[in-house]
Amino acid sequence: MRTVALIPAHNEAERIAATLEALGSVANIDHVIVVDDASSDGTAEVARSCGATVVRLEHNLGKGGALEAGVEHAQDPDVLLLLDADLAETAAQAGALLCPVREGIADMSIACFPRPAGKAGFGLVKGLARWGIRRLGGPFDARAPLSGQRALNRSALAACRPFESGYGVEVALTIRALRAGLRLVEVPTTMAHAATGRDVAGFVHRGRQFGHVAAALLRLAVERTR
Repeated sequence: MRTVALIPAHNEAERIAATLEALGSVANIDHVIVVDDASSDGTAEVARSCGATVVRLEHNLGKGGALEAGVEHAQDPDVLLLLDADLAETAAQAGALLCPVREGIADMSIACFPRPAGKAGFGLVKGLARWGIRRLGGPFDARAPLSGQRALNRSALAACRPFESGYGVEVALTIRALRAGLRLVEVPTTMAHAATGRDVAGFVHRGRQFGHVAAALLRLAVERTR
């Protein structure tokens, strides 16, 4: 069962080496692809030095566009593992996501993160995503509606492409998988990434995220009526 890990990255030179090193301890991953989404730092060089295949984008396409570009290089895997570039040593827990999919228990697995220790956002984006999943996907109470750490089998990948643009990609993955009648399972982990705080940059990021999720939900609502 051929398994490919796909990691979109934008200006992650400081953390991606630790992420890839930790991922190297996970069994049953045949190939690792890092999509450098027009980074201005040394992300591509660091990833390449760690042994990953690097797909370099000349223009920033956002997360969904980077994933779509990476899938084109994955050569039809049996299982696709999606991970963020900033997981660092916690990427070693990716094996927990692969197990239910490789064993045929689920078509898509989703990592749940623990609550952040410091102050984060107010939960508006998560609340919108959860509401949208229930409204447009079905009776699935998502604990981690925005988690980008997922494993998909071929059925899930076919049902969920093309990837939604920007930060709407995760909620669209869940909704399209539910609409296709696929089996989803959320997996508790202690994964961690470089979360944004309650500063100006954090609020700007979450504002963009809210807009992207809202736009994705609108497109998915229109998609359902066709």
